[in-house]
Amino acid sequence: MAMNELSMRLWRERELLEMLLFKLDVQRLLLAAGDGRWLHFATDEIEHVLDRMREATIARVVEATAVAQEWGAPEEATLVELVEHAPTDAWREVFSEHLRALTQLVAEISQRRDVNLQQLNAVLRTTQEAIVGTGAVTGEYTTGGARARDDAARIVDTRM
Repeated sequence: MAMNELSMRLWRERELLEMLLFKLDVQRLLLAAGDGRWLHFATDEIEHVLDRMREATIARVVEATAVAQEWGAPEEATLVELVEHAPTDAWREVFSEHLRALTQLVAEISQRRDVNLQQLNAVLRTTQEAIVGTGAVTGEYTTGGARARDDAARIVDTRM
């Protein structure tokens, strides 16, 4: 039955979203502690979870299409539309719960992402101010690492 498979795919997406939320929390804690040493590992793990999410999404779409055909819903039906076309109250409840949980997780992830971006921007500003404060000429560099220009191009424009 495609409905069982779709429900299992949705459970898997929920687990991946929870993992993403956890990884964002780890990233947030590293940023808050000012410990940049491990930050690249946290970022790599976030990217890994996002890659797994993309794969899970494709599998879910395939299953959702099969359920939509079985239930007489539009072929590209959303989860909301599948809930509306569910043949029994039991399936309506199962998919409504998945929808509720997924919506809540996505909202939490968006909030964590925004907090992390604010912290990353603060770290970037602090780093830029520290570089400008040293009076070091940063210049511009090629992708090979050679100096492209010898003028005083800056990360932060100090003449403002």
